[in-house]
Amino acid sequence: MWLRVGDVRLGDLLAVLREGTESGEYPYAGRVEQGVLLYDAVRVRKEDPWEVQAEFARALGEGPGIVVLKGAFGKDVVDAATNEFRLMIEDQRAAGTAGGDHFAKPGANDRVWNALEKLALRNPEVFAAYYANDLLALIAKAWLGPGYQVTSQVNVVNPGGEGQTVHRDYHLGFQSDEVAAAYPAHVHRLSSALTLQGAVAHCDMPVESGPTLYLPHSHKYELGYLAWRQPEFSEHFVANHVQLPLEKGDAVFFNPALFHAAGSNHSPDIKRMANLLQISSAFGRAMETVDRVRMAVTLYPVLRTLRQDGAFPDLKVPALDNVIAASAEGYAFPTNLDRDQPIGGLAPQTQAELIRQALDEDWPAERVQLALDEHAVRRRTDDI
Repeated sequence: MWLRVGDVRLGDLLAVLREGTESGEYPYAGRVEQGVLLYDAVRVRKEDPWEVQAEFARALGEGPGIVVLKGAFGKDVVDAATNEFRLMIEDQRAAGTAGGDHFAKPGANDRVWNALEKLALRNPEVFAAYYANDLLALIAKAWLGPGYQVTSQVNVVNPGGEGQTVHRDYHLGFQSDEVAAAYPAHVHRLSSALTLQGAVAHCDMPVESGPTLYLPHSHKYELGYLAWRQPEFSEHFVANHVQLPLEKGDAVFFNPALFHAAGSNHSPDIKRMANLLQISSAFGRAMETVDRVRMAVTLYPVLRTLRQDGAFPDLKVPALDNVIAASAEGYAFPTNLDRDQPIGGLAPQTQAELIRQALDEDWPAERVQLALDEHAVRRRTDDI
């Protein structure tokens, strides 16, 4: 039922990794390199899409957890988008709002958050040519089914830019060990089925430029969301990861539970640009639209009074938290990461955490209204 940090064992991960990748099990793959399946885009486009999708799903789930689609995007299309991304970065620098990322020192690299919406508004013709890509749709449907949603962040690791430490990705990969452990084991298994991670190479990426490091098959280790921060797992990753060079137009897609990390750029002159794609399942949303800001503002004076009066003498804090959970937004995403930056972790403050803070510090209702309005503004994209 529950997974605990104390239960993680490097030996259990090593047992999972022994499986390896057998090329004969993936007939549409052109070759296997360092345990990673490489597909030729020209060939894949000629095959039965249902059969290819079945193989992609098997590769991402039961297999190594990663596939490379060689030549997935036309170079002219990539170049047109690259030009727009560079202009976005120039605009950010000129405005003094250059985007930071999760791992590098400020100013070392360049990041464009919500590049998807920004590209669509800036140059819809380029957007249409780029996202008309058939292989992007093919693999998204293979892992998530129809109705998926795409988001995009452009990341440029400049010469000398430092790489990441090993990690897993969104959803549970963005939570602390304490928060991740609060989710039952079946949610740990489900998390990786809710998103698909991808990256499109916007320049040639030799190994010296630091393309992403991967540990094939590591997504199948059930306790991985609690293990990746442990020193012995990080050390094993550093010593045993794989790293493949990419060419402009290649696309990598991988299971978000795969242990991975962006590499350090040791090249003298390559500004390594990738369009990072996070594709989400249609099922991560509720049936009804609810105005949770209005609910929180209305409920706060009642909650404040109940706390002051000791209305829940035995379960005061948990009972209040239950009311907050039923009314306020308890999850940090989606948000506008240009304005709603994570502080002290990978996720910004949630609406529920704001209400909890207000109760703990006994804020007046007017301050809560203002804080909730500011919180809502930070999450909007209307100033793009």
